[in-house]
Amino acid sequence: MKFLAISGSARRASTNTALLRALQAAAGAAHTVSIYDGVGELPVFSPDLELDPPLAVSALAKAIADADGLILASPEYIRSIPGGLKNAIDWLVSRDEVIGKPVVLAHASHRGDDMLCQLRIVLATLSERFNEELFLRIALMKLSPEEIAERLSAPRHQEDMRGFLDEFARYCGSA
Repeated sequence: MKFLAISGSARRASTNTALLRALQAAAGAAHTVSIYDGVGELPVFSPDLELDPPLAVSALAKAIADADGLILASPEYIRSIPGGLKNAIDWLVSRDEVIGKPVVLAHASHRGDDMLCQLRIVLATLSERFNEELFLRIALMKLSPEEIAERLSAPRHQEDMRGFLDEFARYCGSA
């Protein structure tokens, strides 16, 4: 199964991006996980540009179209969806690539439930195949890169990540 993992963070040292990279490594030969970490590089959404979108938007849309499913991981900013991720979603809302695409969430913090609630509403509106039940959460907030690597390489978390990907693959294939 081919997954696109989208990081909602524009931060280079993002814990959510680190979680997605660990998912990518845990996938092994069973699945392919590509990571999109360019939400901070997308131009601000404008309905005037939808018919001829900027190249960065077209590239994201193609990556989504080529994937069997999407995994989103995002931090919470002021109890809400970060602007870069919301902007990326705004670019996709009137396009066809996401409408029937299976979508799930992963989260790299012990908190952020307000943002997750809002993101669940947005994703359920965006895709009829958003799976709210399938969710991976591994608390990485405030850890150093070395501590993050150690936590994510722990056998329990490796098993959790592989199980998450396998369950998502079954969901993607169930339609």
